[in-house]
Amino acid sequence: MSATVTAAVLLIALPLAFNSAFAVLAATFDYPDILRRPTAEILDRFRKGGSGLVLLWWAFALTAVLLAPLAVLLAASLDGADPVLLDAGVTVGVLAAGVQFLGLIRWPFLVPYLARADAEPGATPARREAIDVVFQSFNRYLGVAVGEHLGFLFTGAWSILAGAAMTQGTAVPGWLGMAGIAVGAVLVLCSLEFVGPFEPYGWKLAGALTPVAYVIWSLWLVATGVALLV
Repeated sequence: MSATVTAAVLLIALPLAFNSAFAVLAATFDYPDILRRPTAEILDRFRKGGSGLVLLWWAFALTAVLLAPLAVLLAASLDGADPVLLDAGVTVGVLAAGVQFLGLIRWPFLVPYLARADAEPGATPARREAIDVVFQSFNRYLGVAVGEHLGFLFTGAWSILAGAAMTQGTAVPGWLGMAGIAVGAVLVLCSLEFVGPFEPYGWKLAGALTPVAYVIWSLWLVATGVALLV
């Protein structure tokens, strides 16, 4: 299988896998709305999900890893583009995959332990308070800062770089490149949701744009994959 065909398959498979896992988490775990609830309630709901929920989070985290080989193979498929631009896109794409994976991987490995510890019959109020601090700290650090802020920032930057490279070559129609630049710019904007003065409660505009931007980004990936195949 050539690099172009493999890139096309990944471009179609990644958004399908990511959005499918996200949809199942939303239906079974009320994600991401559940994150607004008290820690004890979140951990109780997680514990009731059992090993099936843990495996679902593990699979969801692994979908983020797919962006790394996708970025490499897409760059190899865009003949005629500036090599420096392609190299920058590969670097940023791999970073995007890495930070999104780090943001999600706490769920199948750290959260199960916290959920078990919170349910221990002899757990004191001080221990449960410590569990709450650990959970919320990792949620803000790995979830908001690494997974969301850096994840949106690098994913948006990769989309801009990939889109710019598409406009220089002939592998896909130029309008797909322009679409990638546009949706990438919106994702970069969304990365500012909890930055600076918005840190305590979030920037409402970015919060409203994020789900829409990710749907459009997913459609852009699929359209690019189809264009590479034809």
